[in-house]
Amino acid sequence: MALDATLQRVLQRNWFVLGEEVREFEREFAAWCGVAHCVTVANGTDALELALRALDVQPGGEVLCAANAGFYASAAALAMGAVPGYVDVDDGTLTLSPAALRQALAARPSKPAAVVATHLYGQLADVEGIAAVCAEAGVPWIEDCAQAHGAERGGRKAGSFAPLACFSFYPTKNLGALGDGGAVTSPDARLADRVRALRQYGWSAKYHVSERGGRNSRLDELQAAVLRLKLGHLERQNAERRAIARRYSEAFEGLALRLPVSCGADNAVHLYVVRTAQRETLRAHLLARGVASDVHYPVPDHQQAVLAASRAGVRLPVTEAACASVLSLPCFPGMREEEVDTVIAAVRAFRGQEHGQEARAC
Repeated sequence: MALDATLQRVLQRNWFVLGEEVREFEREFAAWCGVAHCVTVANGTDALELALRALDVQPGGEVLCAANAGFYASAAALAMGAVPGYVDVDDGTLTLSPAALRQALAARPSKPAAVVATHLYGQLADVEGIAAVCAEAGVPWIEDCAQAHGAERGGRKAGSFAPLACFSFYPTKNLGALGDGGAVTSPDARLADRVRALRQYGWSAKYHVSERGGRNSRLDELQAAVLRLKLGHLERQNAERRAIARRYSEAFEGLALRLPVSCGADNAVHLYVVRTAQRETLRAHLLARGVASDVHYPVPDHQQAVLAASRAGVRLPVTEAACASVLSLPCFPGMREEEVDTVIAAVRAFRGQEHGQEARAC
């Protein structure tokens, strides 16, 4: 009924693009993230591209990112004519490694245009380390928070660490709309104003174009109203995700699986991902017992067909090993106790687990 009333409120107002609902959601989400500014856009990939444009990344400029995060940062870079470059990830968190980033920066004859750090599966990256490396090199960076709504460290939420941070509100995200949607957050009014202009044709005022690279990338009023309603439930739903993750990790302790390094506040648990060399065998075993699973993500960016020829010499051992072994188990708000029990029993019954003691509880 709350959703019906929310949608009716928008319909009765008869204003559907960039109106009161968008303005209020931007204000509320900025406050929730702990930043001064939020600019909504049409989707998460647009958020990344417009953030790169706001940083003055030019065609041909290099954008460093992780290669195990679904090609989204790569797609944004390619869409604006930039060149994605790849940095290996930390073996524990599977997020961008500050040490690998420092090495990558030192090996380049010129500075890249920007760095994108993805909080993968909901796990907050080493933002302090990444920020320090980027500051030393004089390279701007962006947080990709598409899977990390509400992950926090030291009282600061994802989206409040970098000059610009990007969110997706795709329906399956921790904070999801009824369709596509995205946002860019920033502590910097100038950068936020640039994104605001770029999302609507590059306008500084109606029909006055001041920014190159502008487009139509606007969140509509219906989606903004839904997001306002759902934002009020996000903390509780993230707590549900973490509780399920802790049950899994406790139940899987001692099995030949690599488990998430954290089920705490720094992980919004968008996905609960284990690693195993027997992934396909385990998937088949789970499916036979009525348990769905998925792989996020099976092909590293530098090995995707669109880039494989030009990245033939790229070697990212941690990334490549992760893409060959990750497996996502069911974990979502509203999941019933008996459903969690079914997943646990199915994983523990897998005979391929008999050897090895890799798993540790969060």
